[in-house]
Amino acid sequence: MSPRLAGHRRRTPVSPAPAMTSRSWKAPSQHERQGMQTDVVLDLAWGRLVFGQTFADLLDIVDAMRAEEAGERDICIYPRDPHVLVGLAPDELFIDPSYTYRLDLHRYRPRTELIRGVFVRTVTSLADMEAINEIYARNGMVVGDAELMWRNHRTRAFTYLVAEDQRTGAIVGTVTGVDHQLAFDDPEGGSSLWCLAVHAQDAPPGTGEALVRVLAERYVGRGRSYMDLSVMHDNAGAIRLYDKLGFTRVAAVCVKRKNPINTPLFAARPPGLEDVNPYARIIAEEALRRGIRVEVTDPEWGEMRLSVGGRTVLTRESLSEFTSAVAMSRCDDKRVTRRIMERAGVRVARGALACEGELDDATAFLRDVGQVVVKPARGEQGRGITVGVKDEAGLERAVALALQFCPDVLVEELVDGDDLRVVVIDREVVAAAVRRPAEVVGDGRHTVAELVRSTSRRRERATGGESRIPLDDATAEVVADAGYAMDDVPPNGERIRVRRTANLHTGGTIVDVTDQLNPEIAEASVRAASALGIPVTGLDFLVPDVEGPDYVFIEANERPGLANHEPRPTAERFVDLLFPETRRR
Repeated sequence: MSPRLAGHRRRTPVSPAPAMTSRSWKAPSQHERQGMQTDVVLDLAWGRLVFGQTFADLLDIVDAMRAEEAGERDICIYPRDPHVLVGLAPDELFIDPSYTYRLDLHRYRPRTELIRGVFVRTVTSLADMEAINEIYARNGMVVGDAELMWRNHRTRAFTYLVAEDQRTGAIVGTVTGVDHQLAFDDPEGGSSLWCLAVHAQDAPPGTGEALVRVLAERYVGRGRSYMDLSVMHDNAGAIRLYDKLGFTRVAAVCVKRKNPINTPLFAARPPGLEDVNPYARIIAEEALRRGIRVEVTDPEWGEMRLSVGGRTVLTRESLSEFTSAVAMSRCDDKRVTRRIMERAGVRVARGALACEGELDDATAFLRDVGQVVVKPARGEQGRGITVGVKDEAGLERAVALALQFCPDVLVEELVDGDDLRVVVIDREVVAAAVRRPAEVVGDGRHTVAELVRSTSRRRERATGGESRIPLDDATAEVVADAGYAMDDVPPNGERIRVRRTANLHTGGTIVDVTDQLNPEIAEASVRAASALGIPVTGLDFLVPDVEGPDYVFIEANERPGLANHEPRPTAERFVDLLFPETRRR
């Protein structure tokens, strides 16, 4: 023995290089398959994992894939000769455009420093599984049966982890692990990672890495040899993370069924679709799932032409040819909207009008009510709005700002309550959400300005650039009202509001409350949409409690952002309106 190796002992035996899962062109020998269960299919609640290396006959894999349930996404991993497998059922199967990455767990090295602000733990309740589904939905993933996920978790073959934001205690990420050895006596001692997902706007930096590392370390502790995962070929951010952690690509591929969910993966994408904003894309994806032809006519404008048979509808996000010019004009001018609502018996806030050089009525109104909101009579996305005006000097400044956007200005009583958006499509309430002004959460290390910048970057990434928090005088003023300067370092967990308005384009957040909406508010929403004569609208209210009957109508939007309300079926109901013949029964 070489002197350098004398007395050397390897702590963990290194398994021979996995052959069944890294060489798809060679059938595993009987010796390699010894002791392994055959024809293994595991149900993960959002779909099934079909372990191709456990099947001796490719036709049996075809039969297994044909058993896929509607609305789910089955995945066959490690199939032998995948091109032959697809060739056996070319109208039904396709090779997924993803890469398989592998982490050699015998060579894994833990991180030397903890990732700040994130705590990764094992799922402990059915409620945790429901929180996981909410994260799936936010990421456009297929949600699963929470009760089946919970039953899976109670076996050691499955591992469900969640990441908590230590500042707020909220669940902001998740990952699922499958132990191949426990699941089907895998002779290679492998494991796999599935469904890594984080809350794009709320998760602290490093949440994804923390989840992957904790799962890897669980399997290192069990003596597993490797951990595999599948990642889309164009997911550059995830691939960078896996490269950083020591994953390397292997030759294994995934095969999936040609179902409506997978259509974007195997069907040609309309030119320009990747350039449209999230509000248009969610509609396009729903249309493509139904076999509706999508032509992007102006990507920057979000304009598309949708066609079925000989019928075509032109859309711009959620605005379509079904919305008349009259209905649009009713929503466009807030003064007209108020009059229509009053006639329809929908409660509106008290108000007065102002224009350049004419502030007498607005000033008298301010003295009467004490605090007002000043807004352009025509405008959108929160531009020119000032909330919380208390004195005549502030009124003059607010009116001057609003006049930059419209020559007529509306001054309304400031009503306490949550900012509620109700989406009505075809005279039906489809979604309701409370919108909250942008806020930051202190971590004891960064200044308010730094927290605003980092939070704004996350909001921008999560919305495809649609939402960001301005670093301007208005933000500094709101922060000062909270008792902080922009260069102060707030304590860990301290929440600081940084904008007065809840507009999503200035960093506001949205919380779904559809199931809690009071029937009286829902009925008022339908009545408002009917009075406006508009088929698709986002109605804004101020409410002291979404579960109570009290409300004040604020305004109507003729082009509501449907992507803001996932997982509510806003895009589905919109396409139902346009093409009822494609409605899912």
